[in-house]
Amino acid sequence: MFKIKKKIEKPKPPILYNVIEDYSEFDAPGNVTACAMTLPEDQAAHAKILAESYDVPLEQMTQLLAEGGVYVYPQVGGLLTRGLFACRIDTTGATPKQTWVLDLMQFAEAEQWARLRAVPLIEAATEVFYRTLPEELKTKLAKKNLGLDYRTLDRAVAKGGDIKFIDFRKDWSPHFKRLCIMPDGRLVETGGLEEFAQLHQITVSQAKKLVEEGGTMDVAGGEVLACQIVNGQPAVARFSAKNYTKAKELAASKGLHILDALSEVAYNDSVMMRTLQRKDLGGRI
Repeated sequence: MFKIKKKIEKPKPPILYNVIEDYSEFDAPGNVTACAMTLPEDQAAHAKILAESYDVPLEQMTQLLAEGGVYVYPQVGGLLTRGLFACRIDTTGATPKQTWVLDLMQFAEAEQWARLRAVPLIEAATEVFYRTLPEELKTKLAKKNLGLDYRTLDRAVAKGGDIKFIDFRKDWSPHFKRLCIMPDGRLVETGGLEEFAQLHQITVSQAKKLVEEGGTMDVAGGEVLACQIVNGQPAVARFSAKNYTKAKELAASKGLHILDALSEVAYNDSVMMRTLQRKDLGGRI
């Protein structure tokens, strides 16, 4: 007799967001992506994911999501190198739970605001953070459920009811998908540096350096990965060997930076441009 082996299914990752409003092209530091959830919050999963993404101890993240407040990043070698992580909870329930990060400049401003007005740091952090947001997002945040028309939403999203929480994200984490345009025009989603590195057959340290610093990286088959940092956000594209050769020739003949030459090649590639226009990426690589 033959035994039929059951296929072992990998556990599905928790769904963290089902509503996403992208403002990443807005001027820094307000260049955020508002990631919201209408389904009930799985607080344990939510805490684990945010703790991993923002390097906050899990116990403290769990407490923040339950009670609200701030986590100030510790000093490194006697110096502050990061600002704070904030979680705002409206005890009246009028607005959803919200989380965000302040950079060092914003953190200093929030501390000064808190001292001058004798208010808790979370209130000052909220004031400083909201002030930087694009007007369109401020307007939406003043409305119930970001002003979304639930009649036009996907049923799976709408059936969850009101938005339960919003994470204002900027990071590249395993739980927040980003797109990379490929030489054949496909837009491939990856979540986190490990998945991105695996897709392009590079090391995690190479991937980290590319998305943090920008630039180009030669990859298999004579192709190249190109990354531009736009308002603090990495925009990545992979070019074929043929297009890479064109870009190098263009850079040499016109005295262009290789990234500018690759952008020009992308503009003249009908397959890549069709995809960029469809996704409204504005021709960025």
